[in-house]
Amino acid sequence: MKLHRLVLVVILSASLGVISTPTGAHEASAKAELQNAAGQPVGVIKLNQKKDGTVMVRVKVHDLPPGFHGFHVHETGICTPPSFTSAGFHFHPGETGGGGTPHPSEAGDMPVLLVNADGTGEARFKTDRFTIADLFDAHGSAIIVHANPDNYANIPTRYAPTGPDATTLNTGDAGGRIACGVIEGDESFD
Repeated sequence: MKLHRLVLVVILSASLGVISTPTGAHEASAKAELQNAAGQPVGVIKLNQKKDGTVMVRVKVHDLPPGFHGFHVHETGICTPPSFTSAGFHFHPGETGGGGTPHPSEAGDMPVLLVNADGTGEARFKTDRFTIADLFDAHGSAIIVHANPDNYANIPTRYAPTGPDATTLNTGDAGGRIACGVIEGDESFD
């Protein structure tokens, strides 16, 4: 009789655990630890896949130049300082080498990152432009912080009657790469 009660308690406990799981429970998580051109840590990005298909992105940086900075997922999971060009172009599922998707329609194009006067910054947003699984293709992925703000390829015709040039269309004129982090699996998202 005691064995039956124990089995019932175990089954009931397991059932309650499943029932109490929140609807926004995490499906997959990833992170990137940013380093600057000197190889020093300057921040962490955590990505969490939600059941609704969106990815929550949380960013905390320190020791970066104040101002707005382009902030993108790049197509290759390699961060070789000092230029970080090893990370390739902006990420878009199924494309490499710049693909054919113009900026700012690439999946890796994210909101600019604001760094405060003290060199710190935080951001939190959701995106439905990629999944965690997309980031772990054959090339992996990296996150880059650029030196300049991203103009999202927006140049009003009153300033450039011929339209945006190739640099603006490819990168949003975000400039050089000042920090990079390879995206890796992460089980510690909270």
